Amino acid sequence: MANKETILTAEGLRKLEDELNTLRTVRRQEVAERLKVAISYGDISENSEYDDAKSEQAFIEGRILELEQMINTATIIDDTANKKKGIVSLGSTVVVKDLETGDEDEYTIVGTTEADPFENRISNESPVGAAILGQKVNTVVQVNTPVGELSYKIIKIS
Repeated sequence: MANKETILTAEGLRKLEDELNTLRTVRRQEVAERLKVAISYGDISENSEYDDAKSEQAFIEGRILELEQMINTATIIDDTANKKKGIVSLGSTVVVKDLETGDEDEYTIVGTTEADPFENRISNESPVGAAILGQKVNTVVQVNTPVGELSYKIIKIS
């Protein structure tokens, strides 16, 4: 089975590596200690603390595997060539104007792993992200969203 590439910024890769390091060095030790204490209570067949610690251990080990997979298949975004051309690409920060309301929003286009709408970091696979990729300043794009079709004008790319 082919592994899907993980598209990341350099900062995003660093965050994943930091999380992986923390899980391996700190969280594993904490859970091991919890298990040791829970086992010391005796009969583990009816020991809720043991069950909780085992569940957390399974979650941590699963997350470690997931992070290792993402890091091993990481492709780092380099949009310097497209920035010079004034084209929206992964890593671009774009100001768009909603033509219906006149509102302007600024988004950074990132891979799905780093997407965080609350931080205005939208995925290249999201409706708006996909619609503006490859476009230039002053281009008007139509975006099919769950609330209907919206029109955006690209105001600035950086």
